[in-house]
Amino acid sequence: MEVYDTEEQQVEAIKEWWKENGKAVILGAVLGLGGLFGWQYYDKSVISSQEAASEAYNQALDALAAKGTEGISGVQSFIESNKDSEYSVLAALQLAKVQVEANQLDEALAQLEWAKENSKDAALSAVVHYRLARVKAEQGNFDQAIADLAGITDASWTGRVAELRGDILLRKGDQEAAYTAYTEAQQASDASQTLQMKLDDLAK
Repeated sequence: MEVYDTEEQQVEAIKEWWKENGKAVILGAVLGLGGLFGWQYYDKSVISSQEAASEAYNQALDALAAKGTEGISGVQSFIESNKDSEYSVLAALQLAKVQVEANQLDEALAQLEWAKENSKDAALSAVVHYRLARVKAEQGNFDQAIADLAGITDASWTGRVAELRGDILLRKGDQEAAYTAYTEAQQASDASQTLQMKLDDLAK
């Protein structure tokens, strides 16, 4: 199953944003709630735990990249140990990617469902919903896949969502609805270069 560069770039952007801004976000919340005591807690505990989670995440992903499916258990252990961090969601996404590439679709689906339930980041949630839709479509669960796509409300995803919906509808045999979806996708700012070819094929 193809992994789009735009998705990978978005995941990397979210990871980098969290690394650069996560501390400030937590700091604002802590200062607002706890004053000086909150700052002391933040300074001594939150920073160190955030840095530890970041380091552990990088180590788990390095092992996964080096070992492939043999590194799955290490990433799963990281997820279990860092459930309250967005790093666990990022790790689940990367783990699901490896499982999809190994054709372990049920396992990948379980990771993505967990990520959907545990992500608190709207941008990351869009990535999770999109990948869930792709895995479910690959399994033939077309209606469920379309339902997951409906969970993406970010306007920057309009083209990608409409195009994938068209792909799914075409696989269902509904060429008219697929053509409509592709036309919608073509009008979006994130339209892909393959859309015209898909529309041409349907128009024949």
